[in-house]
Amino acid sequence: MKLAQTTYRGLLFSALTASLALAACSSNPPTPVASPTQTVSTTPTPPPPPPPHYNSLNGMIAPDGPVLAVKIDDTDAGHPQISVDQADVVYVEQVEGGLTRLAVIFSSKIPAQIGPVRSARISDIDLLAQYGKVAFAYSGAQTRMLPVIAAANLFNLGAELESAALYQRDSSRYAPTNLLVNAPQLLAKAPGAAISHNVGWTFGDAPVGGQLLNSVSVTYPASSYKATWSDTEKRWLLDHDRRPDVAASGLRLGPATLVIQQVLMHASPYGDHLGNNTPMSETVGSGTGWILRDGMSYAATWTRKSLSDGTHWRLADGTEIKFAPGPIWVFLTDRTRSPIFSRPAPPPSATPTSPSATPSSSATK
Repeated sequence: MKLAQTTYRGLLFSALTASLALAACSSNPPTPVASPTQTVSTTPTPPPPPPPHYNSLNGMIAPDGPVLAVKIDDTDAGHPQISVDQADVVYVEQVEGGLTRLAVIFSSKIPAQIGPVRSARISDIDLLAQYGKVAFAYSGAQTRMLPVIAAANLFNLGAELESAALYQRDSSRYAPTNLLVNAPQLLAKAPGAAISHNVGWTFGDAPVGGQLLNSVSVTYPASSYKATWSDTEKRWLLDHDRRPDVAASGLRLGPATLVIQQVLMHASPYGDHLGNNTPMSETVGSGTGWILRDGMSYAATWTRKSLSDGTHWRLADGTEIKFAPGPIWVFLTDRTRSPIFSRPAPPPSATPTSPSATPSSSATK
């Protein structure tokens, strides 16, 4: 009897223990099931765009390209000129009889056609040397000067040497002011032409110390220019021989920076078929002049040490004068001739200058 009770108690204890163990197991939290690994796709960050490139000759966002120099007629018969409004730099030169002719520099953009193309002059050789070995388009030269051009450091692409496919006559104009050059095709014949680079000036804010200016007149013995500042267009609007200077495109010609460069001008060994002497403008050396930008004029000095050196412009204290971004026109004038400036009238003084401006004693009573 006692043995049976002991066995029964043992079985009861075992059952209770198993029950407690089962309860303990059932109270544990379920084992979490690992979720499948998620793949996060990432798009690579694109590199930042390269900084804009500024053309060395005009300071605007544009490439530096091969330099093409073209001689352009500047008589009344040669106006309106074709594609001069797309040039980076324009030089106004005095030629025979006191007339003017243009040496026009293209690099940031090469127009389809340019003209009217005219003959070269001895001043062009020195003037263009600072740009390197440029492609040079012109329509001939005085016979004795042709060997000088052939020996110069430039690609000699004159009309007398090239095919009719590169130079063509404009039937709507009269000779000799009707010759046009197909510029991209001509430039392709000078694959090693110099790429535009700094030729003395840089671009930036205007210096202090300038004088306000409405307009300026630059005169030659048989030609004249007037430049009037446009605050709306931020450039100097040109008149040629007392008429608005408008390109064939309809755009009024006018630079952001206008340069008046006084040079030593003297007779050269060359002349035209009428016996008029060709003046030589000395652009290597030093001299005086003016830089016009932002409606202001700055008296300045220029230096150019050698043919390969650029032309540097500075104030009297030696500070470099930075140019305004945009087209540049350079007027080469004899150092004995000065421009005529038209400046705004000074504001009226607040200080009374006459008895009528002073209150009378009766008025103060």
